[in-house]
Amino acid sequence: MTSSALSESLASLKEQGVRITPQREIILDYLIQVDTHPTVEMIRDGIDEKLPNLSVATIYNTLKLLVDKGLVIELPNDDGGIRYDFFGRPHYHAICENCGKIIDVFSDQYADIVQAIKKETTEKTGYLVTGTQLEVTGLCKECQKKLQVKESFKK
Repeated sequence: MTSSALSESLASLKEQGVRITPQREIILDYLIQVDTHPTVEMIRDGIDEKLPNLSVATIYNTLKLLVDKGLVIELPNDDGGIRYDFFGRPHYHAICENCGKIIDVFSDQYADIVQAIKKETTEKTGYLVTGTQLEVTGLCKECQKKLQVKESFKK
């Protein structure tokens, strides 16, 4: 999937008039391949072998461009930081309230759910909705086990 996702994403960027630089391609490819929702520092470490002298400013600028073009989304952390996620295939996130792990959840109903939320928001508030991010919070399997969450609380 990753080479197909990369090819489609690069084609989308070109259609939008974006010049494809090696740095942009490597950063985008990294985001497509990882499922860790990395921070800028994690991205820097992850691409260091391919681009050892790349500045953090270039990474930030590339991420801003990819966010602006709709290929990547920002996920704010509780600690004030931001993580990044390739959004070529729309999905929502399950976030562990204990360890902070973020899992992508792909659903055939995602587009319908988001459309309904956008419509309802516009009708109730008059907002022009320009974007959505759906998150579900709870405890991941590992934290449930570690915290010894009783079966009766899981329902």
